[in-house]
Amino acid sequence: MFRQLLAKSPARRSGERLYAAAAAHSRSPALYADLGVPDTVEGRFEILTLHVILLIDRLNRDDAGDSAVRQTLFDAYVSNLDGALREMGVGDLGVGKRMRKLGEAFYGRARAYEAAFLAFPDLQSLEDLIDRTVFEGASSATAPNLADYIRRCRHDLALGDISTLVAGDPAWASP
Repeated sequence: MFRQLLAKSPARRSGERLYAAAAAHSRSPALYADLGVPDTVEGRFEILTLHVILLIDRLNRDDAGDSAVRQTLFDAYVSNLDGALREMGVGDLGVGKRMRKLGEAFYGRARAYEAAFLAFPDLQSLEDLIDRTVFEGASSATAPNLADYIRRCRHDLALGDISTLVAGDPAWASP
């Protein structure tokens, strides 16, 4: 009886698997070596956030996308950011302030990426967004390549079957 009460729902398992897939893919060495993503705390935050946003975008575009899966994906993202801050030595009093800033950054990025996605096939607004966020305001020669990678990821995720995605196996483009 207790096992059933404590068992994770299918939506929760799916959201956690999707977060794990986003985290694993955001660690791909090619993103850093070939596409020029800075291998810094900020660069890793940006690329992880991007992959979570791409998954949420895909789930939002499908009528079968379960809101509980999206919420669990986001909750896993936030929980892992909280854990990372604590591992970096941020104290309990500072974690709340930093989490609020990271949450604001996430929602700001999500709105900005959504606007850039609406401009497809034109990638200029996406390149400008990448320069502001991933490359911290500096123009980068690899921004067009990273923008193309993001476009291909969004395309491949859209082509993938929603049941495969929700099972935790997103169709990522290769960097």
